[in-house]
Amino acid sequence: MKALHLAGVATLALLAATPAMAQTAPAATGQTEPANPDEAAPGDIVVTAQKRSERLQDVPVAVSVVSGDALATQGKPSLEGAQYLVPSLNFLKSGTTLNQSLFLRGVGTSTFSIAGEPSISTVVDGVVFARAGEAFGDLVDIDQLEVLRGPQGTLFGKNASAGVINIISKKPTNTLGGYVEAGFFTDSEYRGRAVLNVPLGESVRSRLTGFYTNYDGNIRNTANGKLVNGFEHYGGRLQVDADAGPNVKLAFIADYHHNDDDCCGEVIATGPINATTGAVTTNASTAVLPTPRGTNTRELAQDLVTRTTETGYGFSLQADIQAGTQTVTSITAYRDYKNTEIRDGDFLPAAYIGFNQLHDFGPQTGNTFSQELRLTSPGHQFLTYVLGAYYSRAESERIFTRNDQVCNAAVNPAPTALTPCSSPLAAPSTFPTGTADFGSVFKNFALFGQGTVNLASRFRVIGGLRYTVDQLDVFHIRRTTLAGPGINGNFDAGVYNNGLGGGVSNGVPFRGKATNENLSGKAGVQFDISRGSTAYATYARGYKGPAFNVFYNLTATGTNTIAPETSDSYELGLKNSFFGGKLTLNLAAYYAKYHNFQANNPDLVAGVVVTRFTNAGDVSTRGVELDTTFRPVRDLNLTGGLAYTDAHVDAFKAPLGAAVVPAGTPLGFAPKWKGNLSADYRVRTNGFADVLLGAQGSYQSSELALFSADAVQRRLGTIGAYGLVNLSAGLVSKDEHYKLTFQVRNLFDQSFAASIINGGPGGAYRYQIPRDADRYFGVTGRVTF
Repeated sequence: MKALHLAGVATLALLAATPAMAQTAPAATGQTEPANPDEAAPGDIVVTAQKRSERLQDVPVAVSVVSGDALATQGKPSLEGAQYLVPSLNFLKSGTTLNQSLFLRGVGTSTFSIAGEPSISTVVDGVVFARAGEAFGDLVDIDQLEVLRGPQGTLFGKNASAGVINIISKKPTNTLGGYVEAGFFTDSEYRGRAVLNVPLGESVRSRLTGFYTNYDGNIRNTANGKLVNGFEHYGGRLQVDADAGPNVKLAFIADYHHNDDDCCGEVIATGPINATTGAVTTNASTAVLPTPRGTNTRELAQDLVTRTTETGYGFSLQADIQAGTQTVTSITAYRDYKNTEIRDGDFLPAAYIGFNQLHDFGPQTGNTFSQELRLTSPGHQFLTYVLGAYYSRAESERIFTRNDQVCNAAVNPAPTALTPCSSPLAAPSTFPTGTADFGSVFKNFALFGQGTVNLASRFRVIGGLRYTVDQLDVFHIRRTTLAGPGINGNFDAGVYNNGLGGGVSNGVPFRGKATNENLSGKAGVQFDISRGSTAYATYARGYKGPAFNVFYNLTATGTNTIAPETSDSYELGLKNSFFGGKLTLNLAAYYAKYHNFQANNPDLVAGVVVTRFTNAGDVSTRGVELDTTFRPVRDLNLTGGLAYTDAHVDAFKAPLGAAVVPAGTPLGFAPKWKGNLSADYRVRTNGFADVLLGAQGSYQSSELALFSADAVQRRLGTIGAYGLVNLSAGLVSKDEHYKLTFQVRNLFDQSFAASIINGGPGGAYRYQIPRDADRYFGVTGRVTF
């Protein structure tokens, strides 16, 4: 019925999803926007990277811009899909969105801790998303996405030590209209979305967006014969813009989403591994596991379906008030977030003698309140500036339960074949179980500002400061009925206070607190070499606040405060426009040194592999980036980028008794080479419709997925180099009202893993295999009214 219904919608809706240029708007000089957007040159792309609308070519920051249309053509219109369009951006896929992470220039934060913040800040329509997991949903009705590399604390409310993803939605207009679109992709994936733009009067405009996606999955669970790693997502967004007077503009936004994912189960992609040599060995568990085929593995065997349900909503109100020549901006926001992770942690279809069962159930709730105030001067004067104040309070709590089933042999000698715990040859099972309740409250207050002094028509000096006050409060209590594999005994204030782990449990939660103040900033110069070329050099001091490694199996020895992370970042840039703005060629070279780098390294806790969140010492990254856009003729667009990144450990700081990651070890998810190239062309005909042709390719060299002190783990935890090619062809009516697009993604059926981790049965390695690791086809249609 579902397929029939959506197929009916598809016959009414036609879409073109070929990549499009980013937003074009008047240049900073007040130049009039072209009457037809197709006539706008790449050199007129407008960004808000510096909290005011400016031409990308005038901004002294390394910024990559992705249009909403280009993002929509990706297999998954989200930040996961954006990584194939921005070479310096990488993505860590995990079993739940809570544990997924972004990386820029090889730097990011991935952690299971509820008390760690991301290195890369995600901002949606001016609102900072406090948790990394909130940013990984569907991006629908997006105008453009701006990826800013390097520290950005002097302009953005929440501090960002490695960069900012600035997402801008399409705004309501004065015209009644909208569109409906639907798509079908092979392997039973359905997509639908609708947008309605309604003027509510001369000075009030509204835009309502809804979406629905459903996908069966790409991995077969042999335990029940069903597909997994699919999803069902739906949600909506309302924006109301109002002119409350000649000098006051208001924007109210409300959004809601619900995700139900039977994702993301990890395939056992290798046989059992000898931890010392890395050689494949034999193990009884292989009798019930699908044949491991590396990145070509598409089966798992689990009696509990790994899944995540997530619900989130938020409200924000932005006011822009013109006070004389200054603009005062206020952004007030509240967000609520719920995520429940259900996980099969033994990766087997049952409990067996010598192979215990481990099942997790971990709901998490959270809410964030934020308030930002900014004062923005006019542009094009001797001194231009942005001054701001920011406050946020982000609270999270997780109640995490782990259940084991453990059995031993009832006979001697013990069976050599894999034997279920339900067998008469097995002794009665024990059922270790424990529940931990833990959480965090982040409070952040900051004053920030950045100014530009126009010393001459072609020479500018840039300076900015940020004063930050952080307070982090955490709590943790674990009640264990019976300890077992992956389940430590009770932990609370009594255990912690009475002898650091040797005390008596008293049922009172352990509590920790960390506070810190920091002054960071930015300085630089910019020089216009010619009318179409500008060069800049900047230094920025980055900062990320203190953290704790608060997770299910917390023990007294792991309660230390993780010190704030700081960075010193240097960047040289050259932005060029040629042929009247038809060709842009932007280059950036950078070096950044991170101190007290907050990172994960694999560790064994209660017999289960986890990643321990620590201060990893000093790391550095350096590289060169290129972004280019070329529109030689009206209907042909070429875009591309290339990044060389060398991000590695300088001096690792290991916890007492832990192994040291050698100096020179690459950082995780930091391929040395990564690039992309896209082309789209409109063939204008004399018939009822024009033809749309598109192609997009991306390539990356090998990258380390398992950041570990162990050389064998690093070798086996390396994702090999791979490239992807996507093609599209479509029809669009002359009046743009009807569009139809056909796509093939991963044309050459290139298989790859999105992440690799150890800790499978017998020491096997577990792979995340994404949807884009297989070739698939799709057709999408849109009708615009």
